[in-house]
Amino acid sequence: MARTLILMRHGKSGYPAGVDDHDRPLAPRGQREAGLAGEWLRATQPPIDAVRCSTATRTRQTLTATGVGAPVVFERGIYEASPRTLIELIQLSDDDVRTLLLIGHAPGMPWTAWELAGNRDSAAAVELSRKFPTSALAVLTFDRPWSQVDEGAGELVTFHIPR
Repeated sequence: MARTLILMRHGKSGYPAGVDDHDRPLAPRGQREAGLAGEWLRATQPPIDAVRCSTATRTRQTLTATGVGAPVVFERGIYEASPRTLIELIQLSDDDVRTLLLIGHAPGMPWTAWELAGNRDSAAAVELSRKFPTSALAVLTFDRPWSQVDEGAGELVTFHIPR
């Protein structure tokens, strides 16, 4: 069964004085762009079966703004995670999940997309290598169970920046 992984960076956040980084909220632009990302997901991607989301305020708000209604697991470990940690988290996904949305941060999201992509010369990979801005989405497909997802095993099929 083919698997689809969507890696999304949280929306543009604000920088209110005295607020810890983990607790920073989305800026109005981040709310708008996350909503556009949700519209794009519904229009172009298979239905999302499961979501893994950082516990940071801005990632939670990004998820809400997308309107994705799939079951969610909030993971503190996504915050400041390395690509290896994120890949190991992806490998824990249930086999009945066909499409997984992972919402996190930079540099984890872009680095993980790059590590998983086996087609680094594709147009999507070239675009991703230039910049992975807030609310951006990298879509990868795999022809193996989640437990066997690893470096170079995926095909980066789309890189989208909702604006």
